[in-house]
Amino acid sequence: MYFVIRGFMAWFALLYFQTVDADAADVSATVQPRPDHPLAVKVVILTTFEIGADTGDTPGEFQYWVERRNLNIIVPMKMGYHDVRTDGNGVIGTVTGMGTANAATSVMALATDPRFDFSKAYWILAGIAGIDPKRGSLASAVWADCVIDGDVAYEIDGREIPANWSTGVIPWERTKPFEGPPPTDIKQIYILNRDLVNWAYNDTKDVALPEDPDMKKLFSKYIDFPETQRPPKVMIGATLATSRFWEGALMSQWAEKWVDYWSGGASRYVTTACEDAGVMRALTSLAKGGKVDINRVLILRTASDFDQPPIGETPAQSLATKDSPDHLAGYLPSLESAFRVGNKVVSDLVSKWPD
Repeated sequence: MYFVIRGFMAWFALLYFQTVDADAADVSATVQPRPDHPLAVKVVILTTFEIGADTGDTPGEFQYWVERRNLNIIVPMKMGYHDVRTDGNGVIGTVTGMGTANAATSVMALATDPRFDFSKAYWILAGIAGIDPKRGSLASAVWADCVIDGDVAYEIDGREIPANWSTGVIPWERTKPFEGPPPTDIKQIYILNRDLVNWAYNDTKDVALPEDPDMKKLFSKYIDFPETQRPPKVMIGATLATSRFWEGALMSQWAEKWVDYWSGGASRYVTTACEDAGVMRALTSLAKGGKVDINRVLILRTASDFDQPPIGETPAQSLATKDSPDHLAGYLPSLESAFRVGNKVVSDLVSKWPD
């Protein structure tokens, strides 16, 4: 259902130089970075969509970052999906656009722009997501230990699969669901730096997360899932990235098994996503070229909705009411969680940069 909310809502440079303090004064709304005088970036904040303007209207994933971190200086990006903004403290942010293709091309365009130096930069994707109701409640925040690509596969319509198959989605170069061993000639799992992920989790596990009354009203429908009745929390788990906007209990079961299959049981499915595999594919290639440090990448997803309707409601019924207040109840709280949790890490990276 995360993808439904994302689809619905989506329709609607003073940057610090690491070299010498004097350079900071050179970056302004009128004096822009250039290839012979690039910006030395400490942290890149990636968000995937915005609604309308970057400030002052209905927020998307980027707006709280712009307004609360004072990302007031704009660096135009002609080849990117969205301009870059900066706060003057070594932090930049942008919007990649929704979907794998937008995310991958946006990251590639940004990271190869000679006006920026990303050699020591941390990259944080902070976006909303659907969450498995067996794992947690809305507004929970999940640091990804791995990103699983759910797109590259064979697929047979569910009405034509053999009776003993649990799904019509078959791994690449395999002949039946979850046939082992997993293929090795195509990249479908991206494992993040566990030390960094653990640091981010420990740095944020005590951050207060929002508990909205409208959100609690929705929880009452999920009484069969004990984790949904508990307060939102920070956790670690896998994010599954697909360009298909799916929902339903059977699809969630597929997601669990798909993550287990590709991670060899080392991780567990927690959140849906759309852009993460594209971002990781681009950053992996850029790291090979020496443009970025792949060990300085974090993926943060916060739960805006559940990946399946409550028991007694079909996925089709859920889609038919996608614009209802109930379905949108977790949207703003999830944006708040993404900023609170992500900003703690961004602030600590900047303030403790010498360490």
